[in-house]
Amino acid sequence: MTTGTTTTAGETPLFGPESQFRAFFDDPRWALAMIRATVLEAAHPQIGAALADNSTFITHPWRRLRNTFLSMLRMFDADPAVREREAARLNRLHARMSGSDPRGRAYDATDRAARAWVVATLFESAVTMCRLSGQPLDQDTMERMYAEYRAFLAALDGDAGALPEELNDFWRYYDRVVEDELENTEAARVILYRLFDHLPAPALLDGMPTLWAAGRAVVGPLLGAITVASLPEPYRRKAGLPEMPGTSTLMQGAYLTAGLTRFLPEGWINAETIIETLSLSPERDDPRARTVAALCTRMKRASALLRLLTPLGGDTGPGPVPAPSTATGEGRRSAEEFFRQVLDQTGDGHLDWPDLAAMARELATRLDLDEPEETRLYDAFAAWWRELQAALDTDGDGRVSADEYAAAVPSLAGPALIRVAEVLFDVTDKDGSGTIDADEHRTLFRTAFHRDLTTTDATYGRSAFVGDFLSFMSGRRTNTPYDPLLTDA
Repeated sequence: MTTGTTTTAGETPLFGPESQFRAFFDDPRWALAMIRATVLEAAHPQIGAALADNSTFITHPWRRLRNTFLSMLRMFDADPAVREREAARLNRLHARMSGSDPRGRAYDATDRAARAWVVATLFESAVTMCRLSGQPLDQDTMERMYAEYRAFLAALDGDAGALPEELNDFWRYYDRVVEDELENTEAARVILYRLFDHLPAPALLDGMPTLWAAGRAVVGPLLGAITVASLPEPYRRKAGLPEMPGTSTLMQGAYLTAGLTRFLPEGWINAETIIETLSLSPERDDPRARTVAALCTRMKRASALLRLLTPLGGDTGPGPVPAPSTATGEGRRSAEEFFRQVLDQTGDGHLDWPDLAAMARELATRLDLDEPEETRLYDAFAAWWRELQAALDTDGDGRVSADEYAAAVPSLAGPALIRVAEVLFDVTDKDGSGTIDADEHRTLFRTAFHRDLTTTDATYGRSAFVGDFLSFMSGRRTNTPYDPLLTDA
């Protein structure tokens, strides 16, 4: 397998911190380029169908962003063992994604041509972002970066044969795919017209819905317009994407502005730190989370004071805040809320296997599982899905609707769910001690033990762990470590 790991004296390695690809990780322009690349990926029929059926990027976009970023860091790590382990994990993940699109066409997430297109969009979007920001890459840099991307594909697929060997041939390949294969898929439309308009707040800002909604209302349409304007003209024409007057200038201005950050001192922008900080919930035992939580509290008080001083026309006062109609008691969710926030991971309004697979995938990712532990976890969730389907799928359509779930008001703590909890305990208990210590607890939940957790020796026993998991999944209780584990955006 050719992975580009060997270099001659003085030659820049294709992987590691000195690679051209890694240099973009902390570049703000890369955020714009990644959105563009994701749309082009989703426009491929096979990829778009896989995303629509299996991805959580609509309901949990920040979680998806974090996991994708960490995966790319591993795939471009200087250590071949790290790359090989991550490639094996990705291959196992993709092997579990197959099916057919609404037109009956089969898709397979391991399809080599589709995976090559993912890498192609990343490379082409990186080249485009440099051009749009007034810093076009010279030919030698482009060829070296293209070699890096082909090495990336080789590390993932075994070889890079699905992409042309020469850069000049790549551009012909790219134009052909755009012209002949891309479509106006549902997944591409969702990214352009739904994701930005309904983007949920990251965990760190989840307690400031009004402020987040106001900022999203301004930034969301701008990001959508910038992305559309940056797409290849043949695809815009094929998909019927409107280009509003002035959006081309807006797009170039955005890329140029983002490119000015190169004058900032080195290290001022660190993408990994930013993503990790956004993923912090206020309950996390992290100084950054506590600092931001305190700041949010002050901002809420200031906002409340402002509303009192400047009431809206026709208002006589702030008035009492009504309790949510769906509340069922302190620390509990209604069946409808539980279905939407926890069970429906893909956000399509139904519960089916991809939703439970998404839970297993997130748990396996957090715990960084290898075979066979990962397969054990997936198998446990698959058995639980069969149990749920048999009990709740009353119309026999192969999935469970929100109405079917709410009407049944089931007790979910059946044998299969108990098995899920037991397997989750086993794979979390890395040292096999029979208890989960503070480090193992933090690996899964990203928090230390909560004060209300009943422990006598700073460990978490099997029965307590299983009991809490079943209480959450069957009793629909909130305010447990499991809540942010499965509901954070």
